[in-house]
Amino acid sequence: MAILGKIRERSIFLIIVIGLALFAFVISGVFDGSSSNSGPDDPIGIINDEELDLELFRQLVDQTERSSNYSSMQSLNLVWNQLLRNTIFNQEYKKLGIDAGKDQIEQIISSNPSIVQDSRFLNEAGFFDFGIFTDFISQLRTENPSAYQTWKNQEEGIISLAKQNIYFNLIKASSGLTEEEAKEIYHFQNDNINIKFVNIPFETIPDSLVNVSDSDIRKYIKNNEKVYNKDETGNIQYVLFDDEATESDITDIRLSLESLIDERISYNNVSKLTDTIPGLKTTLNLNDFIEDNSDILFDSIYKPKGSLNNEYAEILFGLKKGDVFGPYRDGEYYKISKLIDLKENASIRASHILISYDGATRSKLESPRTKKEAKSIANKIYRQARRNPNDFDQLAKENSDGPSKNIGGDLGFFKEGQMAQEFFNFCNKSRVGRIGLVETEFGFHIIKVTDKDGLALIADVSKKIVPSEKTSNEIFREATQFEMDSKKEENFEEVAKSKNYNPIPVVNIGKLEEVLPGLFRQRSIVKWVFEEDTKIKDIKRFNLNDGGYAVAQLISRNPEGVSSIDEVRDEVTKILSKKKKIEIIKKRFKSKSSLEALIENNKFLIETATAVNQQNPTIPGYGNEPYVIGAAFSLNENQTSNLLEGENGVYKILLIKKNQAIDIGNYQNFGLSVRDSKDENIPESVFNALNSVAEIEDNRALYY
Repeated sequence: MAILGKIRERSIFLIIVIGLALFAFVISGVFDGSSSNSGPDDPIGIINDEELDLELFRQLVDQTERSSNYSSMQSLNLVWNQLLRNTIFNQEYKKLGIDAGKDQIEQIISSNPSIVQDSRFLNEAGFFDFGIFTDFISQLRTENPSAYQTWKNQEEGIISLAKQNIYFNLIKASSGLTEEEAKEIYHFQNDNINIKFVNIPFETIPDSLVNVSDSDIRKYIKNNEKVYNKDETGNIQYVLFDDEATESDITDIRLSLESLIDERISYNNVSKLTDTIPGLKTTLNLNDFIEDNSDILFDSIYKPKGSLNNEYAEILFGLKKGDVFGPYRDGEYYKISKLIDLKENASIRASHILISYDGATRSKLESPRTKKEAKSIANKIYRQARRNPNDFDQLAKENSDGPSKNIGGDLGFFKEGQMAQEFFNFCNKSRVGRIGLVETEFGFHIIKVTDKDGLALIADVSKKIVPSEKTSNEIFREATQFEMDSKKEENFEEVAKSKNYNPIPVVNIGKLEEVLPGLFRQRSIVKWVFEEDTKIKDIKRFNLNDGGYAVAQLISRNPEGVSSIDEVRDEVTKILSKKKKIEIIKKRFKSKSSLEALIENNKFLIETATAVNQQNPTIPGYGNEPYVIGAAFSLNENQTSNLLEGENGVYKILLIKKNQAIDIGNYQNFGLSVRDSKDENIPESVFNALNSVAEIEDNRALYY
């Protein structure tokens, strides 16, 4: 029943993450499409008058969070985006009368390799039998009700996938290209021009000559309301109280580890006798000793030098068996380490050139190759490598079929069990520098042994560097005192200044944000900002997820709607300043009809650009200039343009030559390739178009 276990664990998550993916299949015995979602009256959202069920939404978020490494808010957004997408498309299917029947559903299931290759669903002839499969699902109703319900809950997914296939096939069928259209696209992509040009930088006009008034900004915002529409945001400032270990705490940790190295005498109050307590050097039960004294359990795996802290690796590998080193700092821990065992030359580094063939394990050859052909090629390269060992890296880059070819075949350090046994045996028996030829299930390997090192078994007693209870209590006291003082004085900044604290501002916080600068994931603070009971100038202390505290003050809220002048002043001023400079430049140099006249008495240069095309409309040295290049293509040879508004200045262009791409005659095949490329983008393009006109009420912030 392994397949059912995997379904239980991953099914809902797969639907959410990859949407209507092929693996999201369901058979409930009857393909009736009658699945429905019911829940409480309060929706999590409304999409074109269709309510999204809150309870179902919560279940999907929980499933996603449990099945992944996503945070609550990441899971929330993932589920919302997928439900939004599915709902919008399902509404379209309904409008167009698109439905899916048994045949479409059977086709989708029958195209899933993990199902059709499952031996339980094969007939006597060894082929996938849809009837056997449906019988299996029907049996779940009585034999495994929970698994049956899992399948049934996903019925909408399989039906939606079938509808999706019909929907997008219809769109793709109408997206063909005429030969003339294909020809036009071909020349758009491949024709190029040679030009001479003059660039007049915007900096030519001093900022002092450009005045952008509030009236200008207001008018621009009004004309671009859609761009400057915004949701409600909040502004806060906070003081951070990090829960960090003091130097005194670190010293205590180091001393506590020192006391564990050698055996020590302890007085037993019960027996009234002294006990000898073994240390790391003398303990006879290493596992128990480390379990009792370390924050990290004993790792009995031999490690290469490269996996250890670079600062102390040589010291640790230079110890004699039984010696203890430390205490020393290793990242977030202080450690004492005991060398248990050392295996010389057990860690090997090698490079290889893999010559694979058809039928070899993991072979992904672009062109067919027999085993005999592969052996012949391998022998030839082997001889080349033997004659010129210094060329091994280049030979690997030019000839290897392995994934490490781009780095000269380097495999890094490895130990027994990590490589095919034949491969390891050769490396283990060979000196550094030796080159050999070895056959494995993956093909033929030309191998160069590049380094050897030992493997060490090291026992660590590790103590994480954390604040002491005394330090944590003091940090809590300071944070609490600041919170009370700032509330009492009703002046957050002044109280912070008097205590040498540095308030940190955070502006334009959105309702659904989770990460705050300097605080990482602190959803509780964001929710507090938008709670009805939270008033402007309110102050509150928060426990941080990673320890420590933040005392925050709500400065202001920015209501939803069109942005105010102050909110977008800098951004809009730059835009309008640029536009005004363009007008001045055009007016100032309007009379200059040629490039030569334009540079006369000015510090401008006549420059040249060759092979410029519209597919990649870039002017060397100046960046992307689609409008300027498009205008240049409209010129005749030896014709000079008017002054053209660009992204990086104002241009005047002289077209030297048009270079038309070679006519390919029949554009049918080219048109098909263009259409295939466009077809890949159809789902996303269609969704974006539908989403842009949809009426969406998003209530996520009310519940999360």
